[in-house]
Amino acid sequence: MDFDDLLHRYFGSSAIAEIRPGALEAGIERMLVDFGLEQDRGKRFALWSLLHLLGAAPNLEASFESEADREAARNLMDMLAATEKFDG
Repeated sequence: MDFDDLLHRYFGSSAIAEIRPGALEAGIERMLVDFGLEQDRGKRFALWSLLHLLGAAPNLEASFESEADREAARNLMDMLAATEKFDG
């Protein structure tokens, strides 16, 4: 899944700054529904990752059955947290 395609699919724009608050909330709600229905591990991870970036990701244990997927999500969170240290 391409990041820009996900943004456009759920929010109608590939530019986060252009997304209106109402559209952001509605898009997140649609993403959560699709995340709950998605069976493909890679697509689920992509959706979860974008939800995490938007501050709306579900709990890891509830999101991923596989420990490997949970560990990949933890690694992503750690990498994002490390980049925040350099930005601040």
